[in-house]
Amino acid sequence: MLTTIAVDAMSGDHGALVCVPACVRFLREHSDARVLLVGDEKELGRLTAGTAGLESRMDIVHASQVVAMDDSARDAVRHKKDSSMRVAIDLVKKGDANACVSAGNTGALMAAARFVLKTLPGIDRPAIISAIPAVGGHTHMLDLGANARCTAEQLFQFALMGSITAQEVHRLEQPRVGLLNIGEEEIKGHEIVQEAAALVASSGLNYVGFVEGNDIFHGDVDVVVTDGFTGNVALKTMEGVAKMIADLTREELTRSLFTRLQGLTAMPALRSLKARLDPRRYNGATLVGLNGIVVKSHGGADEVAFCNALETALLEAHTDLPARISKLLQEQPL
Repeated sequence: MLTTIAVDAMSGDHGALVCVPACVRFLREHSDARVLLVGDEKELGRLTAGTAGLESRMDIVHASQVVAMDDSARDAVRHKKDSSMRVAIDLVKKGDANACVSAGNTGALMAAARFVLKTLPGIDRPAIISAIPAVGGHTHMLDLGANARCTAEQLFQFALMGSITAQEVHRLEQPRVGLLNIGEEEIKGHEIVQEAAALVASSGLNYVGFVEGNDIFHGDVDVVVTDGFTGNVALKTMEGVAKMIADLTREELTRSLFTRLQGLTAMPALRSLKARLDPRRYNGATLVGLNGIVVKSHGGADEVAFCNALETALLEAHTDLPARISKLLQEQPL
């Protein structure tokens, strides 16, 4: 049976020019997948012409509107009901698709997905979770921007959802869960994080205590939980530092003939390091806590990165992540 993914093909910085080639690449790598390209049928028809052999697994669903990157979440929900983003989410709601992928406006995507799909019983708010490169693999972190302010109970819900995502989707037994704080000592942190720590510690989760920002990359924790404001700042800081290191390395290796020769010698190791830290490998953040699967791609994603977001959606559809989270909530009510 084919797993169907609805793709918001018009949103993001590059729209259909990236989404369509990424979908073609994805389908050629996964014979068990089907894609519904949502957007302007004329443009999508032109871009899909010549994709021989994929016609039976790639259909176009027309949508007359597009949610712009600067549209407010309220306007997107109220006034753009026929946008490619909204129609793609509607396809998940109706059961015509197993998951949705969009590179569009994060706030609008979260608002539309929450409005259409609703949250799972026992979940107050959805959260954004993604993998972060770390020693020995990667760390899962949430929330990365959906909820600027959170209660202790909501942080506890994030811990539950992060743990089940790491366990069921990424096959980690007993994922180690930590709360992001300004120190590892139990007395550190404000009242909300202290209350959240008590809730997580008394649950059945494998709680390892408070973790600091540098612990995200050490490989000693599998799931890092924080509010969306802190998580988004941390994520953007990571991206900025990674770019700075790449720019400085390039600058130093091209400073003189001698450093150029050194660079040639080190090239295999540098290429390997670049591949391990390539942000395109980690593209595809999930809106967990919804009654359906919605994956957010980076707005500026290229073909490789968007294809990885599709991979994330396919993997979560195979494991039926919302049902797994719902089952955990039933076993351990909030």
